[in-house]
Amino acid sequence: MALTLSQRLNRLKVRLAELAFWRERERRPIDNWTFEGEPIARGAFWPRRDGVVHLAASAEVPEDWPLAETRLSLNVGGESLLSLTYADGEVVRFGLDPYHEEFPLRAGPFTIATDSVARLPFGEPVREPRLNRAELIWLDLPVHRLHLLLTQIAEAVAALEGHEVVPHLLDAAEATTRALDWPSATADYVARTAKEAGQQRIWQLPELIDAPAGLNQAERASVATACDTLVAQLQVLKQRFPQQGEIALTGHAHIDLAWLWPYDETRRKMRRTFHTALSLMEKSEDFRFNQSTAHYYAQMQEDDPALFEKIAARVKAGNWETVGAMWVEPDTNMPTGESLARQILYGQRYFEKTFGLRHTVCWLPDCFGFSGALPQLLRQGGVDNFFTIKVNWSETNHIPADLFWWEGLDGSRVLTHTFDNPMHGYNGFVQPDCFVPTWKNFRGKTKHPTTLLAVGYGDGGGGVTPGMIEREEQLRDFPALPRARWTTIKSFFESAQQSARAQKMPVWLGEIYLELHRGTLTTQSGVKRMHRQAERALITAEALASLNHMIGGEKPGSLETLWRVVLKNEFHDILPGSSVREVYQDAERELGAVIDNGLAAQQAAMKAIAGNLARGSVSDALVVVNPSLSARPLRLRLDDGGFLAAGESVPPMGIAVFDRSRLAAVPGLSVSKTHLENAHLRATIGADGTITSLVHKASGREALAGRGNQLWAYPVDKPRNWDAWDVEEDYAERGEELLDVESIEVIEQGPHRAALRILRRYRHSTVTQTLALAANGLRLDIETHLDWHDRRVFLRTQTPAAVRSSTATFECAYGVTRRTTHTNTSWDEAMFEAPGHRFVDLSEPGFGLALLNNAKYGHSVRGNVIGLSLLRSPTYPDPQADEGEQNFTYSLMPHGGDWFDAGVREEAEDLNQPLLATGANGLAEGVVAPITTTGIPAAFSGLKPAEDGKGLILRVYEPAGRRGDFNLALAGGWSAQGPLNILEEAMDRGDGADLRPFEVRSWRLTR
Repeated sequence: MALTLSQRLNRLKVRLAELAFWRERERRPIDNWTFEGEPIARGAFWPRRDGVVHLAASAEVPEDWPLAETRLSLNVGGESLLSLTYADGEVVRFGLDPYHEEFPLRAGPFTIATDSVARLPFGEPVREPRLNRAELIWLDLPVHRLHLLLTQIAEAVAALEGHEVVPHLLDAAEATTRALDWPSATADYVARTAKEAGQQRIWQLPELIDAPAGLNQAERASVATACDTLVAQLQVLKQRFPQQGEIALTGHAHIDLAWLWPYDETRRKMRRTFHTALSLMEKSEDFRFNQSTAHYYAQMQEDDPALFEKIAARVKAGNWETVGAMWVEPDTNMPTGESLARQILYGQRYFEKTFGLRHTVCWLPDCFGFSGALPQLLRQGGVDNFFTIKVNWSETNHIPADLFWWEGLDGSRVLTHTFDNPMHGYNGFVQPDCFVPTWKNFRGKTKHPTTLLAVGYGDGGGGVTPGMIEREEQLRDFPALPRARWTTIKSFFESAQQSARAQKMPVWLGEIYLELHRGTLTTQSGVKRMHRQAERALITAEALASLNHMIGGEKPGSLETLWRVVLKNEFHDILPGSSVREVYQDAERELGAVIDNGLAAQQAAMKAIAGNLARGSVSDALVVVNPSLSARPLRLRLDDGGFLAAGESVPPMGIAVFDRSRLAAVPGLSVSKTHLENAHLRATIGADGTITSLVHKASGREALAGRGNQLWAYPVDKPRNWDAWDVEEDYAERGEELLDVESIEVIEQGPHRAALRILRRYRHSTVTQTLALAANGLRLDIETHLDWHDRRVFLRTQTPAAVRSSTATFECAYGVTRRTTHTNTSWDEAMFEAPGHRFVDLSEPGFGLALLNNAKYGHSVRGNVIGLSLLRSPTYPDPQADEGEQNFTYSLMPHGGDWFDAGVREEAEDLNQPLLATGANGLAEGVVAPITTTGIPAAFSGLKPAEDGKGLILRVYEPAGRRGDFNLALAGGWSAQGPLNILEEAMDRGDGADLRPFEVRSWRLTR
């Protein structure tokens, strides 16, 4: 009776299992181990498992063992950096992890040393680490080679199900196994196969001999002959059934900068992984390995200069590909546009200075959605290509192309590729059942003949294995499979660009929204707040120092070292809140230091500015600086804790000197337990603490369609997977509004500011909100203090607006994104929680309501209800995420006209970066404006010292999608040269308006 193909495949797998037990000819245990200098036996538990521990031993290859066929086999109980030292003093290092446990040897006697941690690659603790295995093995190379070859045939048969080559592959495999001369002596056979799963289920195995014999020479010769015959048969089949499709392989080891382990462990992971990659390059000249992230290389220069030099040599030789163009692989939803520009600026400059290379590919496989600002910044940074794979994780809808032009907010385009590998995504494998579905899933094959595939263990590092190198070589002879060869990412995209120039490619316009991991916009919100403060501290410190230089002060120094800390903490598992607690302890410390240093630099610059101003008769002067490109009302918190809200204003990028004694509050401010009112707004407060009315006095319009600033807790924030990452779409099915108010009290009564405080309790937590209105304020601030002690509860604020619109406007990096307020399509429905920066606005012709914030990113607008996510409290991977106290402010701003004409962005800017002031005496009243602009309004991005030391760099952007004239006027003999790209080099922006929709423009300012 003929067997089915499935039955024949199962039979082949059984024979494969038998072959594996003869892979090793002999084994020799390695004893004489020490643990931190004290003896430890093989199989013994570690005496301790905290921190980095050191194990050591010595070994010698038996004289009759060929060195080329000898391997060191180790499992010491945790991830390790393995060092082998030979008699001549040479030290060779490898990464030791569950995927890399066999190592080649260079000489007979050698010593072994490990730097080990009781952890597995994904940070899991090894609860009882022990010295599991330590031995020398003599490989039976013909058996090893044949076992791998037959394994790949079995995988190919499964992957090519239904293809007419399948029975031919099985015929060849079966003929091979029949041709083998195989040992059968009972004692040796039973001992060799005793670890087979079926044998292990036997009630009682017979007594086993210690050293069962391997193959004899005749048997080994039959294996070698059978293997060679099989390869020849595969080559014949390849002629009849040519390989279909083409895959560009790149070796890869995605190393999360921090995730389920702290950064110190990442530094060890880098060394382990990089040593492994270098060792594979000695095994194969064809092998190519890529590694992104300028920060990693800079860290390696510090931690292991010798390793770095080996990497640099391989980069120069072309085996090792640096990639990515950025300082790290950052989240792109939350950083401000200037941060994203610095990621590229500092990344490209580092790669060029260190390796003589600029990158043309942005490599972000694992980020949780992508800002529409990115294509323009990439193009200005010399990057024409973009790679990701995370878009394949969207649960509802998928971008209908995997090789396409991604068009950003301003119209800039980058060629984008993503591959759909169902076997661990960007951590792919070199094997038929990975190649076949990846090629099958490639939708762009009609436009371009090749798809990319990154292979190697990753996330926790590790990378490519020796087996993957061997597999690639064997698969060159296989029929019907896609052709797969090691290559560089750069060469793949160069070829793809040629295809894109020759034919029309699909286009995706605007942001790439990931329909998953929406909770990362809120989780670990304390660090998100510190990150925004750190960004603003540095941007403002640079601007103040530069303005001081423009009025005659010293040339400002670079803040790159501080920026690098901010950029590091924008990594896509740090800023999104998806790491272990130790990561956030580091982030809080690092970002706190940046904030302190940035604020100190601001204070120093303010004093320097005051010292460079014209002298006069004002004895109690207030020097105020406006670090933005829009005029600001004089509204700020003073150094003494007082508040000032006067009728005066400060011009864009202006330095104003006021006589403090002549500053008076704008009249009309009043407050009680039930209301707040000034010349612009009237708010009524209900007994439940919500805002029952918010009137825009200039228009007479009521802004609310119900109670404003409702606080809702959702205690079923328990996603199916990815606790810190995800929010389920039905989270609101059970919501508990915080209606019980413990107290409402007036705490400030003007004349410059009025405020009342509302105290609420929820379960074990406390929410204290101060509703504050400045005398000249256009917005109602809601200053919030949380003392949170509840798990897996989602806290949000909701405000129904008396506005009807099918779209809402969300601020993003360098512009805005308009999103629907309805759920007409599955795309609309899936975007129930979306990123926004400093404001979201819902407007109809003539009127609107904006919600501003200084610390939050997760927003929603459904119908007329504007929502802001304030806090999540997941338990994995940090059981105490968002625990304790945090402070932030959000604001409601009713306005006439649309958001742009009403100055919503300017108010959001003021909330996030108030005017700066310092006291002085003996100054003249007046205004100094080193930089003035005319034409359409632009938004300020940065004013900083040029990287080459020649002048200053001013960067602005068009924030609303308009175009028109725009001109700079500089005082004091300064002039502007441009246009420049974000690398601070001359660029050709073509003809047209001075400022175009969402355009980022830079100039060099010199005197």
